[in-house]
Amino acid sequence: MAHYVGPKARINRRFATKSSSEEGASHVCIFESAGAVRATKKRPFAPGMARPRGRKSVYGQSLAEKQKIKYAYGISERQLRKLYAIAKRQQGNTGENLKVLCERRLDNVIRCAGLAKTRPQARQGVAHRHFLVNGVPTTSASFSVRPGDVISVKKNEKLQEMYKAILEEMGTATNAWMVVDAENLSITVTSMPMAADFSMPIEIDLVVEFLAR
Repeated sequence: MAHYVGPKARINRRFATKSSSEEGASHVCIFESAGAVRATKKRPFAPGMARPRGRKSVYGQSLAEKQKIKYAYGISERQLRKLYAIAKRQQGNTGENLKVLCERRLDNVIRCAGLAKTRPQARQGVAHRHFLVNGVPTTSASFSVRPGDVISVKKNEKLQEMYKAILEEMGTATNAWMVVDAENLSITVTSMPMAADFSMPIEIDLVVEFLAR
């Protein structure tokens, strides 16, 4: 589950969240790959021959929200429960603490900065040693960044060209807790992310309720 390699369109169709804007209704997808998003727009209903009927139970809703966060951030059940245990020990609201811990993951920081199109792509780049944290190669996508950390792309001509092209396509991030240097392809974490920076529309209270069982 931590490294999901199945059909992403099915996950998007099952868990996509409807949102409304000035441009009209849209779907917020778990996976951001072009094919998965396109499939969700084309068939905006749950997969399977039988359409779901009735309302989900409280347990079913909580389970669905937990699955969303696992798929979105590419974490296993064990990793999620470990993050929950850390969040519970910290001061403040457990749900908000859990959100912050997810946002601090290295692969998420790279995606939010615009150096990757999706979190799985960022995860792959980290696993292949494309990124340095404070000058040290890091292969753990779950690495938790702290204020003052500097994430940079490895000094390799081909890698530099590839990530510059991605950054130009995605656009430089405007997150208040990080500074992106487009010229040097580096990210400086200036402060801790806030719960409001959590990028997925997940009802975190239901996740906490499920994990507290």
